[in-house]
Amino acid sequence: MSNQTTALKKVLKPVHLWALAVGLVISGEYFGWNYGWGVAGTVGFLIATLLVTVLYITFIFSFTELTTSIPHAGGPFAYAYKAYGPLGGLMAGYATLIEFVFAPPAIAFALGSYVHFLHSEIPVTFTAVSCYVIFTFINLFGIKESAVFNLIVTILAVVELLIFMGIVAPHFSADNFMRNNMPFGVTGIFAALPFAVWFYLGIEGVAMVAEEVKEPHRNIPKGYILGIATLVILALGVMIFSGGVGDWQQLSTIDYPLPESISIVLGKTNSWTKIFAGIGLFGLIASFHGLIIGYSRQIFALSRSGFLPAVLSAVNKKYRTPHWALIAGGVVGLISIYTGATNQVIIISALGAVVMYCISMMSLLKLKKQGGIQGTFKTPFYPWFPVIALLLSVVCLVAIIWYNPLLSIIFFAGLIIALFIFIALKKHRQPINDELLAVVEETG
Repeated sequence: MSNQTTALKKVLKPVHLWALAVGLVISGEYFGWNYGWGVAGTVGFLIATLLVTVLYITFIFSFTELTTSIPHAGGPFAYAYKAYGPLGGLMAGYATLIEFVFAPPAIAFALGSYVHFLHSEIPVTFTAVSCYVIFTFINLFGIKESAVFNLIVTILAVVELLIFMGIVAPHFSADNFMRNNMPFGVTGIFAALPFAVWFYLGIEGVAMVAEEVKEPHRNIPKGYILGIATLVILALGVMIFSGGVGDWQQLSTIDYPLPESISIVLGKTNSWTKIFAGIGLFGLIASFHGLIIGYSRQIFALSRSGFLPAVLSAVNKKYRTPHWALIAGGVVGLISIYTGATNQVIIISALGAVVMYCISMMSLLKLKKQGGIQGTFKTPFYPWFPVIALLLSVVCLVAIIWYNPLLSIIFFAGLIIALFIFIALKKHRQPINDELLAVVEETG
């Protein structure tokens, strides 16, 4: 396949990367995290969230060095491939695909729930399926167009969360927040970790548009650092203020905790409650749209490197987008909509994420030791940041496996099957090919 048919356009700037970093994640502030209250209580989940916040801060500063040194659409796949060869690349690619392909169905469920909250006659599943069709179509028209759209909806989503905090903050009650705050003790903290991960899950997707960034060594760090700073403020603000407006247990089992929080403060018949639920769709749309960009680029990169069928790395001649990769990821997501509940999809997506975080941090430590990466951005407090990120990722991984054995068996069974096929085809014996990691330049 020629370079022309597998080349991506370099058009993204720091503002687009900030919007993508925040947009990929911001739906996590709108829903999903509240399931953590159900297994840990407010204080237990706050502790879990603070642990995960440290994980992501140390991870992002470490991951940025990998992304700027190896600006490849495969992201974690490329880093693990260079550090550990084809088998390492396969495991990282598999984990990343699970994370990015299974997160959108959870968001699609939430979009359906928000629309159903506004118009009870519209089924949740109808909205979820429609979103896949519409936003896959939008992504076919080019990365710059997709990025501009993502920038707009992300700004609207951030503004809405700030308005939300402004409305509910005056009604915050410490007594409400502290009532039955750790019903399951310390064990609840570990059970809540995957839901805390949901606050930040997906920010690493910026790595998958690295080939489409102008001056990646300069612009990627700006996008990542501004993105994680924004998300930390929003995550802690939304969680703490929501937990103090009423009975938090009523919010711990639904897919629309923010509109429900507003309704507790203003009343369900208040027009602002309906308006908030309506514009709340922007946050979900931003993440849904961003994750589609992420999984399509991961599929594209794995295909271009020979790990998936070659047809999936084809790029549309007019719009320079990986159209078959977009469609393939969408099909898997549509199937997932009909096979699982929101909390289960969140857990399996978080499982893929923490496995990928472990492999990425191990890759950074090995490549730095070997002198295998040469970038302008250096991880601060090295090696402490990647070591802390690795250790906390392992803690999250063990906790997810311990509290979700069946989902974990499904995840690792899929990995074993992929490894078996890979070994049967003798791809694991192939020497590392640096050409697979070379960024394909735009030629037209």
